[in-house]
Order: sequence, then C-alpha cells, then structure tokens
Amino acid sequence: MRTDAVRGHLDGLLLAVLEPGPLHGYAIITAVQQRSSGALELRTGTIYPALNRLERLGLLRSSWQSMGERRRRCYQLTETGRRGLAVERTQWQEFTTAIGAVLNPDPSPQGVT
Repeated sequence: MRTDAVRGHLDGLLLAVLEPGPLHGYAIITAVQQRSSGALELRTGTIYPALNRLERLGLLRSSWQSMGERRRRCYQLTETGRRGLAVERTQWQEFTTAIGAVLNPDPSPQGVT
C-alpha cells in the first residue's frame, strides 16, 4: 500500500494500537503491520515524530522501561487520548461512508416516483 495512503490517518492508527496497553516503538510498528495483515508498514522515521507530537498534545504519555539490558520508551494513551481515539473513529466512519457512496453508488434509480 502506498505510504501516502496513511497520511492523515496516522494519529488514529497509533492511538488505536495503544488502546489495549503500553507499547514501545518497534512493537507499535509491528502491531500496525499485524492488524493490517502486512498492508501497512510504518517506518521509525514516521512514527517517532508522530508519537512525540501526540505526547506534546497530551494524547499519550511515555516512560522508560528496562527490558533486560535495554531501555525502551513505552507509550500509552491518556484519558484525553482515549477521547481523541473516539473522535478519530467517528471521523473515519464518516470519511469511509462518504468515499464509499462515491466509489460504490447505490444502483437504485434516484428520483423515481
């Protein structure tokens, strides 16, 4: 899938994969890839700036966690992030309904009385 197809929807994707609980960056990339059956492949250069921006907006919070010898920054939704995810889902439904109506119009005759 084209990389630019994700543009405009990245925030919603990131918030959605963090809904079940905290994840570190690579796990976020993997979760998006798995949920999309491999159709969406995010790059680290794409998600980290977005995660930092979402954190500045108060939608996420992060903390450093040790995993063996490594330290990883883990991200999780805030309450504001959960509300933001609900808004993203509503906007996505409205968007897909509108696009679907154009791409797959109802074949029934219009204006027939």
